[in-house]
Amino acid sequence: MNTLPSWLIYCRPGFERDCVEETQAKPVETAENSGFVVLQGKPRLSYRQLTFARQLLSLHAEVDELPERDRLTPLLKAIPTTPERFSMLCLEVPDTNEGKTLSGFTRRFQPLLEDQLRKDSRLLDDPSLPRLHIFFPDNQRALIASSAPHNSSGALNGIHRVSMAGDAPSRSYLKLAEAFEVFLDKKEQALWLKPGMTAIDLGAAPGGWTWQLVQRGLKVVAVDNGPLKGAAAGHPSIRHLREDGFRFRPQRPVDWLVCDMVEQPQRVAALMTEWFVRGLTQRAIFNLKLPMKKRVAALHEALDSIRTALNNKGIRYQLEAKQLYHDREEVTVYLARKR
Repeated sequence: MNTLPSWLIYCRPGFERDCVEETQAKPVETAENSGFVVLQGKPRLSYRQLTFARQLLSLHAEVDELPERDRLTPLLKAIPTTPERFSMLCLEVPDTNEGKTLSGFTRRFQPLLEDQLRKDSRLLDDPSLPRLHIFFPDNQRALIASSAPHNSSGALNGIHRVSMAGDAPSRSYLKLAEAFEVFLDKKEQALWLKPGMTAIDLGAAPGGWTWQLVQRGLKVVAVDNGPLKGAAAGHPSIRHLREDGFRFRPQRPVDWLVCDMVEQPQRVAALMTEWFVRGLTQRAIFNLKLPMKKRVAALHEALDSIRTALNNKGIRYQLEAKQLYHDREEVTVYLARKR
C-alpha cells in the first residue's frame, strides 16, 4: 500500500489534459483516455468551478496487486482513519470499455464491504459526513478516496443518469435533462421550471431540447430554419419559427433561453451576453462547442467575455460550466440573473 497525495478526478476519456490544465495542479497520473487523473497540490479546489471534472475526490491511498480471492482484507486496511466515518460507500470504475467490464464485480462486492464498514461503525446514515470512494482502474488496483458533500458530485461515478422519453425527437433531450440535474437542485427545479413559464430554444431542430422543456410544462418558441420532428411537430405548447437563431429576438422577455447551435464559442457567448444585457431572459442553458486544441483557453475566453460584459453593466449573475456525460466536444453552461 502506497500513500498518494492530493486529488483524484474523474473526467470524460480524452479530456485528462484539460482537467490538469484547468486545475493548474501537478500531474501524477494522467494516462490518455483513462477517464481519470491523479493530481498533487492545490489545497483548495472547487468542484463547481471545474468544468471538465465529473468528480472531485481527496485521495488517501492506493492498493496494488489485489488478490482475487480476498480483496476485502487489504481494502479495509487501506481505508484511512481520517475521516473516521462516512455517509456512503461508492465503488466506481472508469467510464471506458475496460472499466465497464468491472461493474459486475463492484455490484457483487459492494454489500460485502458495506456490511463490514457498518459493523465497524464507520458507515453511518448521516449525509453531512464525507463519502468513501474506492476506484478500480483495473481488477488488481484500487484508489481509496473521499468526497466532501458540498464540494463534489453526489452521483455514482460523477454521472447523473437521466431517462429518455420514448417520444423525444432526438437524444439531445437527455443533455438538457442532465443539465437541469447538474445545475439545479430539486427545490430550484420546482421553483424555476413551473408549468406556464416561457422559453425560447435557439437552433431547436429536430426538437430534443424543446421537448424536454415541454415535458416540464413550459411554453416554448422553437427557432430554427430546419423542421421539428416527431411529437414536437405541431404540439400546442410549441410555436415553431423558421428563423436564424442568431438574428431572432423576442418581443417580450422570457423565463428561459436554451441554445445548442453549432458555432464558434465566442460567437455563442456574445449572443448569450446580449440577451442578458437587454434583459430578454432570466436564465439560460447553452452549449459551447470547443476546438480540438486549446480547449481550456477557448472556454476561458468565452466565459470571461460574458463576465466582463455583465460586470460592466452591474448585472448580478451566476455562471457555471460543466462537461456533461452527454456532451462530446462541448461543454454546457448555466447562466442566471441574480436579484
